[in-house]
Amino acid sequence: MSTTPPPTGPIPGFAAVVPAGGVGSRLWPLSRADRPKFLLDLLGEGRTLLQATLDRLEPLAENTLVVTGERHAAAVAAQLPSLGESGIVAEPSPRDSMAAIALAAAILERRHGPIVMGSFAADHVIRKQGAFDAAVREAAEVARTGKVVTIGISPTGPSEAFGYIESGDALAGADADANAGTAREVTAFEVVAFTEKPDAATAAAFLETGRYFWNAGMFVVRTDVLLGHLDRLQPTMASGVRAIAAAWDGPGRAGALATIWPTLTRIAIDHAIAEPVAAQGGVAVVPADLDWYDIGDFDSLAGLLPPRADGVTVLDRDQPTAVHGAPGAVVIGGNKAVVIIGIPDAVVVDSGDALLITTRAAAQDVRHASAAVEAASGFSAP
Repeated sequence: MSTTPPPTGPIPGFAAVVPAGGVGSRLWPLSRADRPKFLLDLLGEGRTLLQATLDRLEPLAENTLVVTGERHAAAVAAQLPSLGESGIVAEPSPRDSMAAIALAAAILERRHGPIVMGSFAADHVIRKQGAFDAAVREAAEVARTGKVVTIGISPTGPSEAFGYIESGDALAGADADANAGTAREVTAFEVVAFTEKPDAATAAAFLETGRYFWNAGMFVVRTDVLLGHLDRLQPTMASGVRAIAAAWDGPGRAGALATIWPTLTRIAIDHAIAEPVAAQGGVAVVPADLDWYDIGDFDSLAGLLPPRADGVTVLDRDQPTAVHGAPGAVVIGGNKAVVIIGIPDAVVVDSGDALLITTRAAAQDVRHASAAVEAASGFSAP
């Protein structure tokens, strides 16, 4: 029996949804409420994280919706001119990921009938496009059977920074094409449970079992299945997003948003759908080695940037940068010479109106100090 060659072209009846929210407060002062990290070219590659996400999804999706805040809609439109007005869903206020994804599902179903949709964050980095394509295509196939499907990231170590997906039994065999006499291996597993970010010892124990994957928040599901689960688990949200979607492409959009949106429960999709549906046996995971990164702080960002010959990582600056006794230093932005002496793994970030000095080990704590500075100075709060 021969192996089916990798498919090409958009997945029939598949839409991509890109929630573009959050501030990235650990990346202050680069990322703020008025210029969140998904709108930034953090890797110096000429494409923002949002643009790179759409580049990755364009070969796969027949339709794409970006869900973002009203204050960022114009910037999103400017960065993605080919998306068009109908491809941007602007939220009047943050209601967490479930409301954003549910509204997108309801709009898509209103426009196209029940279809398969995939939700992918706007600020992740994926280096292996081919592996991503294959994982999304398999997830879409499994989703057609009625499962909620998540793409599980093959862990590279016992990280405390991510949630975990526990896999169970493999889904049945292969997807065979009787007419062509070919078969493609199915790698999906049933999901037993989702676990929030564990401590180091628990994460290490997870990895020893070989059953756990990192949870990157990628979900693929039929729109009618998603909204059907919401009917049972979050009925107010289900009816609310359907009512907004019914008015979305007409003159009643603003009124529906003003009246209904503030009443929707503020909850993440993990808690609203993934966890309870997994407990009922309704979730599957497609494992994938994507070379995936969530740029959560300056330490993780530095790990994605090539250092100079002296080991210093420099981004978005052309002024002199010198170190002595400061291995692993990271210097971003600024129009002045920077000298670092005797501070290993130092981080210096100059955004023009704010200056951050920390270390890579303390990078996770940036959000605490930056919040106080923003509140005291009148800058945009992270």
